[in-house]
Amino acid sequence: MTNEIKNWINRDGITFLSNKGIRKGFNVVDFGSGNGHYTLPAAKIVSTEGRVYAIEKDKNTLRKLMQTAEKEGLSNIIIPISPEQEKSLQFDLDDEIMDYALIYDVLHYFSEIERKEIYREIHRILKIGGILSVYPKHNKNDWPLWNLSNMDLEDIIKEITEMKFKFKGKESVELFHDEGYDTGFILEFRKEKNQKLT
Repeated sequence: MTNEIKNWINRDGITFLSNKGIRKGFNVVDFGSGNGHYTLPAAKIVSTEGRVYAIEKDKNTLRKLMQTAEKEGLSNIIIPISPEQEKSLQFDLDDEIMDYALIYDVLHYFSEIERKEIYREIHRILKIGGILSVYPKHNKNDWPLWNLSNMDLEDIIKEITEMKFKFKGKESVELFHDEGYDTGFILEFRKEKNQKLT
C-alpha cells in the first residue's frame, strides 16, 4: 500500500466522506467498491455501530479488500452478493435499510439499461431521506470512456432524477481515483417521500 493510499484511508478519505455527510452508526453501501478506497474510510467513520456493504464482482479484489480491512482492524464491512447473484445487478439487501450509497467511478462500465437497474436497487435499499452520492468519472468532460463518453454531468443528473431521486447539488472536490489524488465532480441525490418507483 502506497503512502498516498494510506493517507487517504486513514485521514483524507475520512475527512472527505465526513464532509459528504456519512456519520457514526450509518449503514452505507459502496457499489463498485474496488480496492476499498472509499469502503475503508467509510467503515472507520460508521464505527462498530454501523455497517459498510461492499458490492464488487471481482472476487480477487474483494479478497484483497477484506484482507486490508482485517489489517486495519475493521470488522464492519459486509459482502452482500451471494454466488447466485454474481451475474445480476440485484443486491441481497432488505428494503430501506441504507442511510447512504456511494457509486464512485464505476458508471462508465454499465449500459443505460444496467445503470437504471442499479439506480432502482439503490432506491429500493435507501431509507427515506437517504443520500446517493455519485462520482461519474469518465464522462465526456473528464477523461471520456465507454458508456459515459457521450454524457455530460447534466445528462447524468437527468438520468438519475428520472429514477425518482431528488437532485441536491454538485461539487468539485479533491478525491481519490485509482492510485492517487484527483479532482472531480460529486453529484448528490436524496430519496424523498412519495417518490416511489413503479
